[in-house]
Amino acid sequence: MTADLPVVDRPGALALSTTAQPELRACWLEIGVYGKADCPELQKYVHCRNCPVYSDAGGRLLDRPSPEGYRREWTAHYAQKDKQAPPARTSAVVFRINAEWLALPTQAFQEVAERRRIHSLPHRREGIVLGLVNIRGELLICIALGRLLGLDKRAPRETHHTVYERLLVVNWEGNRLVFPVDEVEGIYRFQARELKEPPATLTKSSLNHTQGLLLRQQRTVGVLNAGSLFPALNRSLS
Repeated sequence: MTADLPVVDRPGALALSTTAQPELRACWLEIGVYGKADCPELQKYVHCRNCPVYSDAGGRLLDRPSPEGYRREWTAHYAQKDKQAPPARTSAVVFRINAEWLALPTQAFQEVAERRRIHSLPHRREGIVLGLVNIRGELLICIALGRLLGLDKRAPRETHHTVYERLLVVNWEGNRLVFPVDEVEGIYRFQARELKEPPATLTKSSLNHTQGLLLRQQRTVGVLNAGSLFPALNRSLS
């Protein structure tokens, strides 16, 4: 493959100055596979990358002097501190049972339904099971979440807005349950660092299932730990 062709200055050519490497000729861009492909050496080497002229040009490229400011730019690049991404935000549905504001991860909820008749079950007057409730044609077990958490039935403070009781349909690892709440505020997004340690004054049941506390609109919201709460619910149902 000849090496006496003029240097080609176009995209794809090796970025070498004629002063630094005057003897280098990019013949592969003219008569090689990246050009007209009529170089007689192609019958022998099939592709330019197998040709010693091409290999010699690659070696010369690696041996060329560094461009002006090259080391300074890369030194400054690696000296920069890594930009840490902000912590991921999580979301939870905030609701009220009796006088307590609580929250559970949004992914645990399937539906917020209007309150409807709960069909009691024989011999299940005690415990957390309230009965069965019809949700879109399917009978689901309705439980009293407040009983499991040991919440007192204290009257909530007076509110200046209309309060609608709701049924919350949850699904955790394939187990669907329903529990009534006195009020649903909505979805709240927060970061894990916003959580405060729960006080020791909480009941033992609430403390076992409370991940932390959030201060929201001058009220304290107990963020429940779904990973411990739902297994405890399943044990109570068995």
